[in-house]
Amino acid sequence: METNTTAAAATESTTNFADLLKNSVLDNFASDISLSKILITLGVAFLLGFFIYLLYKRIFSGVLYSKSFNVSLIGMTMITAVVIIAINSNLVLSLGMVGALSIVRFRTPIKDPTDLIFLFWAAVAGIVTGAGFFTLAVIGSVVVGLILFFFVKGGSVETPYLLVVNCDSDATEQLVHKQVGTLVKRYNVKQKTVTQGNIEMTLEIRLRDETGRFVNQLTELAGVRNVVLISYSGDYVS
Repeated sequence: METNTTAAAATESTTNFADLLKNSVLDNFASDISLSKILITLGVAFLLGFFIYLLYKRIFSGVLYSKSFNVSLIGMTMITAVVIIAINSNLVLSLGMVGALSIVRFRTPIKDPTDLIFLFWAAVAGIVTGAGFFTLAVIGSVVVGLILFFFVKGGSVETPYLLVVNCDSDATEQLVHKQVGTLVKRYNVKQKTVTQGNIEMTLEIRLRDETGRFVNQLTELAGVRNVVLISYSGDYVS
């Protein structure tokens, strides 16, 4: 008798726990979404997307600025927020949305890693806003924006250059290394080609100003045939 009572109590406890878990899950989903919630969420998502838009335009350091890509950051923030609102409102829809989004593939090439950061930031801002965490979305976006602004826009003012030097002997090569070491803080040999009577070196250096004076000082060295200084973005395959 005592055993039956214990088993019944355990069964009732299990049933109550299952009902409690089921109710807690269903309570998080609402079949209807209020218009005010939609408008507020979309408004916050637009403001965050516009903030990302302005910051990207301000700190962009490339050659070809793409306005369409920048505008897409606003659209991604708002669209992601709409998707999250829909997922939060319906349990069946949320399960189906997971399967539908898993087959989506984006094959647009991202050349600059900074662009990838902004894309991911826009998506995360939309997710957090759509989930209703407005304070987290705003504070997080402001902090991330300040960090990107100071680190990307306020970076080093030293410009990377490729220095191509042609000299006639090993002694001249050593002289060039010594002279470059006194003129710049740090340099790196990217490539070296040795042929009969000629040594060609490609060095990666960073200069602030007075590039003409730097080239003239190297050209005046005995045994140096030619000096070429090329400005580049830092992407070079040796």
